[in-house]
Amino acid sequence: MARPRTQPRSVEHPAPAEFSLQSVLEALADPVRRMVVRQLARAGQDMSCGTFDLPVSRSTATHHFSVLREAGVLRQYYVGTTKMNALRAEEMEARFPGLLPALVAAEEREHTAISA
Repeated sequence: MARPRTQPRSVEHPAPAEFSLQSVLEALADPVRRMVVRQLARAGQDMSCGTFDLPVSRSTATHHFSVLREAGVLRQYYVGTTKMNALRAEEMEARFPGLLPALVAAEEREHTAISA
């Protein structure tokens, strides 16, 4: 008996024209979500969900990733069974110039002050 073919897993993302400043700011208001953005920016490459250092449970982290994706801040995609995360930096810069770099810089300063 032949196995049914399965479709590759995919994740829905808003188009840049659909990014709402309200949604982006609400997504970035949460400190855990800002940690995700800072860690992605520092890494300079896409990261799997399990590689983030976050002070929340796995299911709560999944919620935070979803909020960031739905706001347009992240792009998520699968590599096999691993869900990867990428900052949509160029698209965010085109829609809201300077927002992400300012946020990442502020998060770096705050993280450094807390760690000192």
